[in-house]
Amino acid sequence: MLRLIFKKLGLLVPTFIGVTLTSFFFIRLLPGDPILLLAGERGVSPERYNELMVQFGYDKPVWEQYLSYLGNLFQGDLGVSIVTKQPVLQEFMTLFPATVELSICAIIFAVVVGLPAGIIAAVKRGKTLDHTVMTTALVGYSMPIFWWGLLLIIFFSGILGWTPVSGRISLLYWIEPVTGFMLIDTLLADEPGAFASAVSHLILPTVVLGTIPLAVIARQTRSAMLEVLDEDYVRTARAKGLSNFRVIGIHALRNALIPVITIIGLQIGVLFAGAILTESIFSWPGIGKWMVDSIFRRDYPVVQGGLLMIAAIVMIVNLIVDLMYGLINPKIRHTE
Repeated sequence: MLRLIFKKLGLLVPTFIGVTLTSFFFIRLLPGDPILLLAGERGVSPERYNELMVQFGYDKPVWEQYLSYLGNLFQGDLGVSIVTKQPVLQEFMTLFPATVELSICAIIFAVVVGLPAGIIAAVKRGKTLDHTVMTTALVGYSMPIFWWGLLLIIFFSGILGWTPVSGRISLLYWIEPVTGFMLIDTLLADEPGAFASAVSHLILPTVVLGTIPLAVIARQTRSAMLEVLDEDYVRTARAKGLSNFRVIGIHALRNALIPVITIIGLQIGVLFAGAILTESIFSWPGIGKWMVDSIFRRDYPVVQGGLLMIAAIVMIVNLIVDLMYGLINPKIRHTE
């Protein structure tokens, strides 16, 4: 197992370097001058412009800026926002709990609905229920997030008035941030109605963000279950008179979980990508909206630091998923 861990960690190094290159040069390919955007309509004199260029280090060659950026990274410094003048890491850690809370709710929604849907579709293979589940999954996977989000807002918020349109909690409540997770903070605040308000604000963003992972998990679960249900040990279990619950829920599902766990792990990256649109649509104050605003403002340190942190989290999650294979199936651990 240690050999497997070191091997996976070694693969993360070139990936990390690639992410730094991408995050550094991506934002600089976009048109627009960060100093002029920072000045806004007021403008800036040539003298002040040159002064700011020197202050932020943009007067140096790009390769020199990149080496300086790497040097700061090795010291744990992600830089300072040129707009808010706050450390990028501090802003990231302040906003990150909102994105994590939304992502956790979305992946729970996707697994709780998608896993049983895939199992049912596999058990009812070729029947109406199977076709219905797979067609619904295909529609959910193909649906653009921005369109799906606006559609839900129009129907559930505009027409029915059941859910809020945006934000994390009603403006009627002021919750002191303790953990950064609104559901936990509202419980700690012990303010009547605050927790229900936080839940109601989470419903639509959770459904929108979790729809694509749900569809992927359902399709992968069905495919994996169909392969396992044709195995000899499953037929033997049925011949012994075991109940469908034991055959499907214990013998078949355990072996079908390996590719499903792979897909669930890969959906973490999908969640962060989807969070950018979802948070923008619902004005959710998380990392996604923060990144979008920073791109429009050409806030180089924020975009670079944000992309790097997100990539690091995705790589760590994928590493954990790889290590889980060995716990679920020891054969994989011995072949690595």
